[in-house]
Amino acid sequence: MAANPCPCGRYGAGTNGDACKCSVNDIARYRARLSGPLADRLDLRVTVAPVALSAMSDGGGESSAAVRARVVAARERQHARYAALRDVHANAQAPARALHGIAGPTQDAHKWLVGAADRLRLSARGYARVLRVARTIADLDGAERIERDAVAEALRFRGAETSRGYP
Repeated sequence: MAANPCPCGRYGAGTNGDACKCSVNDIARYRARLSGPLADRLDLRVTVAPVALSAMSDGGGESSAAVRARVVAARERQHARYAALRDVHANAQAPARALHGIAGPTQDAHKWLVGAADRLRLSARGYARVLRVARTIADLDGAERIERDAVAEALRFRGAETSRGYP
C-alpha cells in the first residue's frame, strides 16, 4: 500500500514553488481517512523523501545481489525454524506464540518491547506485528534471537503514529 503524505502529495518536499500548501486541517482530514484497524495491519510504514534523478544513478548503497543473498539466507532460516509447524514457512505466517517460543526475543528485548507497547498504546495485533518485523530484522542480520536493536528498528517502522494513520 502506498499513500501520499497530504492531499497534494508534496508535504515535506521542496522549498521552491512546488512545496506543499495544504493546511494542517486538510492534512489531518486526509490522514484520518485511513482507519485505525486498517492502519494497524500495516507492518511497515516508511516515509520516502523525493530523490533527485541525478542521485538515483550514483550506484551507491548495497548491491541487489548482496541484498538478495541476505533475503535468501533469512528465508532459509525461517523455513528451518518453522519446519515442525504445519503451513508455517515464514515469520509472517507464524502465530505469536511461536514467535516467542522459537528463537524469540531475549529477556531484555521482550521487556523493552512490552514497555514500548504500553507507552505507544499498541494493540495486541500491533504488538504481534512489531514482533514479526523484529524477528525478520534479526533473520536478515543472521541473529539467533531477537535483540533490543531489532525491536527498536521494528518500532521505527511502525511510524510516528503507532496504531492509526501513517507518518
